[in-house]
Amino acid sequence: MATIRPFRGVRYNTQRVDPALVLSQPYDRIRYGLQERYYDLSPYNVVRITKGKALPDDRPDQLQGPNAYTRARAYYDLWCAEGALVREAEPALYVYHQTFDLRGTQRTRKGFIAAFALSPFEEGIVLPHERTHAEAKADRLRLLRTLQVNVGQIFMLYPDAHNRVAATLDAAIEGRAPAIDATEMYEDTVRQQLWVVRDPQAIRAVASEMAPVRNLIIADGHHRYETALTYRDEMRERYPDAPPDAAFNYRMATFVSMDDPGLAILPTHREVFGLLQLRPAQVLSDAARAFHIFPVHDLEACLAEMRTHAPEHALGFYAGGRYHVLVLRDSVQLDQWIPEPRSTAWKSLDVTIAHRVFLEQVVGLPAETAETQASLRYHRDPALAIEDVDAGRGSFVLLLNPTRIEQVRACAEGGERMPQKSTDFCPKLVSGLTMMPVPAEERI
Repeated sequence: MATIRPFRGVRYNTQRVDPALVLSQPYDRIRYGLQERYYDLSPYNVVRITKGKALPDDRPDQLQGPNAYTRARAYYDLWCAEGALVREAEPALYVYHQTFDLRGTQRTRKGFIAAFALSPFEEGIVLPHERTHAEAKADRLRLLRTLQVNVGQIFMLYPDAHNRVAATLDAAIEGRAPAIDATEMYEDTVRQQLWVVRDPQAIRAVASEMAPVRNLIIADGHHRYETALTYRDEMRERYPDAPPDAAFNYRMATFVSMDDPGLAILPTHREVFGLLQLRPAQVLSDAARAFHIFPVHDLEACLAEMRTHAPEHALGFYAGGRYHVLVLRDSVQLDQWIPEPRSTAWKSLDVTIAHRVFLEQVVGLPAETAETQASLRYHRDPALAIEDVDAGRGSFVLLLNPTRIEQVRACAEGGERMPQKSTDFCPKLVSGLTMMPVPAEERI
């Protein structure tokens, strides 16, 4: 069963701190100078905790520091002492709405934040859908051991065909102003709203709806979830007499229904770089074995044609100032291109076709490239990848259509992890809305 509980969150004191200045993107999105911008935005910005700067005199090999992890703990303790962070007086669930524009249509994605009883994947309550990397998990574990607070969110999808949980929580917040109503600097067109729900009847109703649920899917936050499992096991070994409601047995997560009308998935495009001898004409010639290929005028035309041919599996290719659309010749031949024993659902992913057929067999990139990212960069915005190619920093761009939620569900329920960066759930869950302490003495 899926066990969710309210918790006494630690939140920014909006009487002292402007939420718009302290929220941030999740830690794995902090790149391309974004960390510096958050530092400049406010001395209380949560990035100082989630992804703090490394300094020249740091001792990352020493638990006592100094390093980014020990500074994260120092910032958290200081902000609590100063009253910039305050503890909830009683346990609560947190209703979390994000309103955004997607291709000219406004959407609101509705979720709620709760403490979730950690469950190993083999139990079948929670399912992963993407692969993880050891380096990222080691970093998150160091932070969690030192900080002993959940700061970033796990994005968890749950089945609720009739959106009963959302209806219950809508009723609980009806007519109430949100505790937080702000935009975050990077995704500044996304409205972030948070309501605190303490009503025991509403909390019981949500917990009751969630109790029989299985096959929850981690949409985002795989590294953080696996890190939480490791931390839980370490703490259980150190504190064998701790009760089941010890906070380290739980992980703060945001839950969104798979059937929520506001749920949106964007594609993640691939920029291949470092292939100095690559000739676009030769790549396209080699690709003709597997794909029908036709030129298009510009980026918009390329993306439009890809959408038109999405059921047939279409990729976009940009190099040398020219765009082409590549449509798979025959999906029946996927077993010949990808002979390993995988499901049809996994082989039919555009991301799988992009990596296993185009990048590996047409271009000749080794399979581990996706793991090491030695010749591969990932982009939500295709214009940035195209700019890199035009500037000589990249060799070519491979454009993708978005993965559909039913594909995510099919792979997860089949026990198959999708290739890295198969999904980009839009918008991102921001860090800093609420935090959950998980030291040995904490109870949920």
